[in-house]
Amino acid sequence: MRQSAPPKTYRVKSFGCQMNVYDGERMAELLADKGIAPAPEGEDADLVVLNTCHIREKAAEKVYSDIGRLVKSGEQAGKKPLIAVAGCVAQAEGEEIMARAPAVSMVVGPQAYHRLPEMLDKAVRGERATDTDMPPIAKFDALPQRRKSPPAAFLTVQEGCDKFCTYCVVPYTRGAEISRPYSDLVTEARKLVEAGAREITLLGQNVSAWSGEDDRGRAIGLAGLIRDLADIDGLARIRYTTSHPADMDDALIAAHGEIDKLMPFLHLPVQSGSDRVLKAMNRSHTAESYLRLLERFRQARPDIALSGDFIVGFPGETEAEFEDTLALVDAVGYAQAFSFKYSPRPGTPAATMDGQIPREVMDERLQRLQAALNRHQLAFNQASVGRACEVLVERKGKHAGQWLGKSPWLQSVWFEGETAIGDLVQAELVEAGPNSLAGKLREPALA
Repeated sequence: MRQSAPPKTYRVKSFGCQMNVYDGERMAELLADKGIAPAPEGEDADLVVLNTCHIREKAAEKVYSDIGRLVKSGEQAGKKPLIAVAGCVAQAEGEEIMARAPAVSMVVGPQAYHRLPEMLDKAVRGERATDTDMPPIAKFDALPQRRKSPPAAFLTVQEGCDKFCTYCVVPYTRGAEISRPYSDLVTEARKLVEAGAREITLLGQNVSAWSGEDDRGRAIGLAGLIRDLADIDGLARIRYTTSHPADMDDALIAAHGEIDKLMPFLHLPVQSGSDRVLKAMNRSHTAESYLRLLERFRQARPDIALSGDFIVGFPGETEAEFEDTLALVDAVGYAQAFSFKYSPRPGTPAATMDGQIPREVMDERLQRLQAALNRHQLAFNQASVGRACEVLVERKGKHAGQWLGKSPWLQSVWFEGETAIGDLVQAELVEAGPNSLAGKLREPALA
């Protein structure tokens, strides 16, 4: 590979989960520390980082398609970009990517992206580099201080998973569960607030498994961390995602009723309403135990909004078992939810199970499930009409004088009036749609 001029501009394109968004932001900060600027909108970048997700079907093939588009665009512009592939596809397919895509200069896994700057130096010299080592937590010590933040920021507190659900690649691409140290998290949260964050969402593949010692040496869990972060002046809201039912302890349930800054929203994946399917997935809960757990959260915080994840068409799923999932959806009444067709991930036990479901059956079941979820989401939004609540202003709307933000229940709210990004405003929710609500400003923005 020929030597290249050092890149002047970059673009990080992140796919998939919120943790990838966080990782993408941190990689951008690393590149900015090297004096590389983000490429202006609509202009080709000298360096493109594809920060990939391996959860979706054909994730690797989509990466190759993106690489092909970048190469073609560069040829047309007479400008060959440096390309880096990062994230979970990089971790799972590292050497294969290097073999199949000569245009790629760097492949870096999600636990090694702190070494992206030194890999870039090699790429500029014409050397290709792959780094898919998985050192526990080391990357966070090497990342720059947070200097700029959106009003709603992400903070990774935990990575990896030990649950080994039979459909999931996370234990193989992100590694074993590990918690970041308490002091590092408090420091980063303070820096985010100083940089403009009003809301922080704590992230983890299994965030409710976070544990550590506080500044007094006491062992605490996620609830203890949330309590201490709530003491940060200027931080108005706290959220967390994604959790596993097995790790939702009494303290975390109680925190929802006791900590005002902890928003009334819970994302708790269930995946299926069938106990047999849940067992085949290696999920440790049953439909009944899951429903009992949600009821405890509702007792602690009666206005809590509930969200979940669902997989349809898991190997062996019968029509009756799918209908068990529909029954669970109706029993819960989700405010939001994510639903997917099962897709085999190489190396996972479910990929070789008997009873793989035909594509057309999965398609039909997904449509029915999403219709039920959409019905409940609209009902939740309609029940919110007439409520007065705080809305965190996150960005401008499409029209002059229009703003978009989030309610405490993570609903998108648009309204018109005098305000600014980062303000918390009092609004009355006056009209509901399936995906958003209209609000009416009640008073000037709160300080």
